[in-house]
Amino acid sequence: MFRGLGTVINTATVLAGGAVGYFIGHKIKQEVRTIVTQVIGLATVIMGISDAIETHNLVFPLLGMVFGAIIGELLKIEERLESIGHWLKAKFVKNDSDENSFVQGFVTATLLFCIGPLTILGAIEDASGKTPQLYIIKGSLDGFMSIIFTSVYGIGAAFSALSVFVVQGLLTLGGTGIDSLLNDRMRTELFSAGGFTVLAIGLNLLEIKRIKLGSLLPGLVVTPILVAIFAR
Repeated sequence: MFRGLGTVINTATVLAGGAVGYFIGHKIKQEVRTIVTQVIGLATVIMGISDAIETHNLVFPLLGMVFGAIIGELLKIEERLESIGHWLKAKFVKNDSDENSFVQGFVTATLLFCIGPLTILGAIEDASGKTPQLYIIKGSLDGFMSIIFTSVYGIGAAFSALSVFVVQGLLTLGGTGIDSLLNDRMRTELFSAGGFTVLAIGLNLLEIKRIKLGSLLPGLVVTPILVAIFAR
C-alpha cells in the first residue's frame, strides 16, 4: 500500500456519490430528500454528542471552542470558505443560478467530511502505508451522504471532494508528526471539541439554528494546546 491511498479512495467516493446525486437526485421527490436530510441531521447530532461527551473535563473543549470561535470570527473563516464556494461556482458552474445553494452545499459537505475523529485517525493510519481501513469506512459513509447532499444542494456539495483531497492529503503528509505531537489526553479533548462542531453541523442540517461552522475550526487547534498547557 502507498501513503495517501485512503485519501484517494475517500475523494473518489465523494465524487462518485456527488455524480449519482447530480444525475438522479432530481428524480427523488422533494419530500423524500427533505426527510432523508433530516435523518442525516439527526444522526450527525448524535455523532456530535457521542464525541463531545467523551471529554474528561468539559472545561477544555468548552474554552477551546469559545476561544477558537472568537479567533474564527476575527479571521472571518466562514466568509473565506464561502468565498471559495463562490469562486468555484463562478469558475466551473456558471449555468447554475442558485448560488446560495451551491455555496451552502460546498461549505456544509466540506466541514462534515473533513471534521471528526476518523479524519485525524485515518490520516495517521494513511501516513503509515497500512491498509487505510478507517478512510475506507469513512469514504463509504461520505459517499452516501454526498448523494443526498448533491441531490438537495446541487453540484456544490460534490465539489467538497476537492476539500477532502486537500485537507486529508495534508493531514496524511503530516500524519506521523501529528501523532507524535498528541498524547492520549490531547486526542480525547480534541475529538470532544470536534464533537461540538459536528453537533453544529447537525443543527444546521435540521435548520434549527444557523451556526457559522467555519468560525468553529480554530477550536480544534486551541483545545489540544490548552490541554498541553494546563492538564495534569
